[in-house]
Amino acid sequence: MRTTQQLSITLPKEMASMIKEKVATGEYATESEVIREGVRALIARDRAVDAWLKEQVGPAYDALQSDPSRAIGIEDIRAKLAARHAKSSENP
Repeated sequence: MRTTQQLSITLPKEMASMIKEKVATGEYATESEVIREGVRALIARDRAVDAWLKEQVGPAYDALQSDPSRAIGIEDIRAKLAARHAKSSENP
């Protein structure tokens, strides 16, 4: 039984050219290898986002729900950002 499946995809010309170039330079042996590497990177990114949501965003949300006084108002955020921007503008 095959462990792979053949797909037919359509890509913008720029992407197709980039894939062909990576094969032509020897960075990858086949166009399929380039696509597989891209899908692996997408999977890794998705896993990293999921982990971030579970480990940081979820707990922060739960903490805020249990103690709303921890929230920072929009005006405070704007003031802090404006101060940071002003400081960075002074020291280019």
